[in-house]
Amino acid sequence: MRTLIIVLAGLAVAAVLLRFTPAAHRLLAASAFTAIWLVVTILNLRTGLAHGYSLAEELPIHAVLFGVPVAAAWGWIWWAGR
Repeated sequence: MRTLIIVLAGLAVAAVLLRFTPAAHRLLAASAFTAIWLVVTILNLRTGLAHGYSLAEELPIHAVLFGVPVAAAWGWIWWAGR
């Protein structure tokens, strides 16, 4: 459930950020979101490791946590540019 909440939060942040950013600056906004979301997922990874989970258990989950919102943000940039 926590994974779903974090993915949905990332999607919501990306959608709000890109929706209210002028079209000329959306590439910069998506880049900034990617960097900030990477930091957020690394902090979440650190929390999971501190609670006793191994890196092998956490990496696939965090690939989804990072990849889905970032792919959605860059997909929006690609789709809007068409």
